[in-house]
Amino acid sequence: MLGGVEITSLSPVFVGRTAELTALTDALSRAVEGEPRALLVAGEAGVGKTRLVEEFLGEARRRGAAVAVGGCVEIGADGLPFAPFATALRALRRALPDAFAAAAEGQEGELARLLPELGDPQGHPEPHADDSTARLFELAVRLLERVAADHTVVLVLEDLHWADTSTRHLLAYLLRTLAGGRLAVLATYRSDDIHRRHPLRPLLAEIDRLRSVRRVELPRFTRAEVHRQLTGILAAEPDPALVDEIFRRSDGNAFFVEELVVSHEQGCAPGGLSDSLRELLLVRVERLPDDAQNVARIVAEGGSTVEYALLAAVAGLPEDDLIAALRAAVGANILLAVPDGDGYRFRHSLVREAVSDDLLPGERSRINRRYARALEADPTLVRADERTTRLAGYWYHAHDAAKALPVVLRAAAEARRRHAHAERLRLLERAMELWDDVPRDVRDTVRPIDQAEAYPACGCDADTTPLRYLDLLAEAAVAARQCGDRERALTIVKRALRLLADGDDPLRAAWFWTERSRLVTNLGRGDGWAELATAQELVRGLPPSAVHAQVLAVAAGWGMLHAPGPDSLAAAERAVEYARLVGAEPVELNARLTLGSLMVDAGDVEGGLAAMRAVRERTVELRLTGEAGRAYTNLASTLESVGMSREAVEVAEAGIVYTREHGLLGNEAWVLGNLAEAQLSLGLWEEAERGAHRLLRLAAATSKPRGFALLRLAQLHVLRGETDAASAHTSRARELLGAHAPMLQFTLPLTRLELAVAAGRGRMRDVRDLLAAAVADGFPAGTHRYAWPLLLAAATAEADARPADPRGVVGDPDAERAVRAVRDGARRLAAPVPLWEAYAEFVAAELARAEGRDDPGRWAALVAALERVQRPYELARARYRLADALLTGGRDREAAAGALREARAVAVRLGARALREDAELLAARARLSLDPGEPAAPPAPEPAFGLTGRERDVLRLLARGRTNRAIAEELFISPKTASVHVSRILTKLGASSRTEAAALAHRLRLLDAPPDAR
Repeated sequence: MLGGVEITSLSPVFVGRTAELTALTDALSRAVEGEPRALLVAGEAGVGKTRLVEEFLGEARRRGAAVAVGGCVEIGADGLPFAPFATALRALRRALPDAFAAAAEGQEGELARLLPELGDPQGHPEPHADDSTARLFELAVRLLERVAADHTVVLVLEDLHWADTSTRHLLAYLLRTLAGGRLAVLATYRSDDIHRRHPLRPLLAEIDRLRSVRRVELPRFTRAEVHRQLTGILAAEPDPALVDEIFRRSDGNAFFVEELVVSHEQGCAPGGLSDSLRELLLVRVERLPDDAQNVARIVAEGGSTVEYALLAAVAGLPEDDLIAALRAAVGANILLAVPDGDGYRFRHSLVREAVSDDLLPGERSRINRRYARALEADPTLVRADERTTRLAGYWYHAHDAAKALPVVLRAAAEARRRHAHAERLRLLERAMELWDDVPRDVRDTVRPIDQAEAYPACGCDADTTPLRYLDLLAEAAVAARQCGDRERALTIVKRALRLLADGDDPLRAAWFWTERSRLVTNLGRGDGWAELATAQELVRGLPPSAVHAQVLAVAAGWGMLHAPGPDSLAAAERAVEYARLVGAEPVELNARLTLGSLMVDAGDVEGGLAAMRAVRERTVELRLTGEAGRAYTNLASTLESVGMSREAVEVAEAGIVYTREHGLLGNEAWVLGNLAEAQLSLGLWEEAERGAHRLLRLAAATSKPRGFALLRLAQLHVLRGETDAASAHTSRARELLGAHAPMLQFTLPLTRLELAVAAGRGRMRDVRDLLAAAVADGFPAGTHRYAWPLLLAAATAEADARPADPRGVVGDPDAERAVRAVRDGARRLAAPVPLWEAYAEFVAAELARAEGRDDPGRWAALVAALERVQRPYELARARYRLADALLTGGRDREAAAGALREARAVAVRLGARALREDAELLAARARLSLDPGEPAAPPAPEPAFGLTGRERDVLRLLARGRTNRAIAEELFISPKTASVHVSRILTKLGASSRTEAAALAHRLRLLDAPPDAR
């Protein structure tokens, strides 16, 4: 009477998962309060992840949240990037159109790489835009934060085990950097698919360490839960024997329970089924009519979702027959109509996988060929942003290399425009795989199609010159580098250089050698100069070309960092000239920026700064964001190098705004480090500390910027007199920055910090060894900004460590040798601007002090010089030294008191603990008041640091290196008593060791006679 009765396998009752659902809803509640939260839902295939997510999303909608769901698709393995994010953003745009438009305003072109409906991606990829993906990621995160500022948003990404590389990287970036907004991120994946080498495993390990992320593991159902599921499916109390049998055979997997119930209700006893999982999953498919089975096979091979029009074209059935077949498959709960589109997908991916695996090899190729031909005949059958990638996959799986190669290359070009470099690399490697199977006459018709690197660089016409295999290798090498797989990039470059060993193509060989230089440097396997020298030799004598200009520009940039001087300056000038001749303006601007910096190093301060400012303005005008970010970075650094710290701060702050707006994370990190350096110089120590910690958070996964941040923190601790903290940060910075090719901008400041730490602990042998190593090869041009502070630290250490007699270092060969080394280094070092002239005077004054020739007139001249530059801490130190010299000579006590008050006030304001203590101790020893307007001497102070007379005697011997036994013998006391005195001295001085106590005794002049108090 009713005809065939449809048997449902879905339980209307949500079974179990109470704790898991509570975890999800708790995260949603936190998100509603403005605390972004993320959850990873893991479980084996069929365990019920999708049903749990559906229940959670129902609750989220009831609370007024906007829900955006995107699923990873297996076609992502063929290069379809960002698929789940694109789908989710599309849903979010539909749900909150006004908020979405406001959040994306001004960045539509860049965000179109994720969501093509926003417009065309702006411009063309930059030649060496390694940060392009990071820029896109930053803009995507900012988009979500803005939308979620006033609306609760739930972002769901399903089936992460199929995620393409770009999606995994974007998700990791989102979870690491998301700081605000009412946003909950939920991602699911199959735990049983995550084998030891699965690409998702590193991501899971990384995000497991984030406190804002929680992982939810879904176990299989218990027998009681299976009983409840069966009750819901059957709408009746199941037979206990049936429950036992299905629980045993399903092992608590919810999906298998459904399949077994359907098999039982259709008359197939559970015990009659094969133990093979595939056969279990295929049972209901094989019970469908023939047309429906055929349609299921076609859908299984077409991707995660197949559009109705495309399915109709491939199936070739009359429309009524196709609809009848689809109705049968949908009625059997095998296929589902896609809610937000005109297409079909399998209700469960396990069934699709089983159906696809069941296809014969020839059958699979035939179905893919039919898909490819249908799509070629009518490209409108699929979305425009998926068309090329899907066509490339169809032809590839159809095993038609001649048809596949051009489409694979077009798909790689599209991936490049979307900054999906990992997918681009995979597609290019697929093209390399196909290359030998494509007939030569077909290969000769293939054009580069926006492949960009090799053709313009080598002066070839991309419209008429066929693509060569070497060009494919060049593109693959760049893609591997830009997606972070530098090992793979180096392997590809080496392969290309082997093919170029005959020397017939010097331009391409030079290009690959330049690329190899970059890679070995980044991998920490050398400084890259040998590779650059080879590249320069290859282009020597050839007509101007973009490759020639690029080689010279890279060589000049290398020289700026490693060996600034005339050769690097000349290379930069030639790079500018060659780039202008061939019209390569981005290369020209980079070379001009390097040239400007080298001009400043050579002494042409005004000319060099003018050139750098012009480059910054031009790159911003042309929207060359990578070059503009570098211009902000280098200009701020160069301004600081000539003492123009206030302008350096202004440029750096504008650079941070620019880099953040354009998602230039790499440049933002360097600008932050340069800003902190200028702030330290200006006495803005708290601002510098905040910036350094922010840089640490920003650069959590990158060694150089993290080392840069630690370097700044170590400098701050040295200034404050916090020796232990300075030592710890310096050591860690050395580890991170030493993992790469050494650069003077890092090695010299690190040496200075290590020298200051050693001096603070009284290890003068280490101080002298570090100085000797630093000055052994001299200081190249442009390193004065690092060398003068290093020489000053060494001279100060020698002066602080001198014995309390007027001869100074005379008679101590090691000290005399160190003083000569400082003086010789200073004599050869440039002082091109007033700041470094003042530093030269500072070094000379400290050397005179070390030699027992302390002169108040010299310190007064230094104070006057430092008053004209922007260095409050150095000025305070000079005033302290002036006061000390005046008091030691019994000269102007009022002038000494004024200088000491000003020095202490600055030390207190900055938090320079060591300088403050020195000033207060000197005032106490000289009986001077540090309160303004109080010239009268206070009562005689207690002995410094509360040391008794006997303890001062012990300290004097300890400072000469005596052991406890030697001290006991000389003072006629027992070794035990000497040990007690030493322990008390260390406690009173706050010293951690005997050497540090000795250093403090010398630095604070605790063993000298008190200054003249008359």
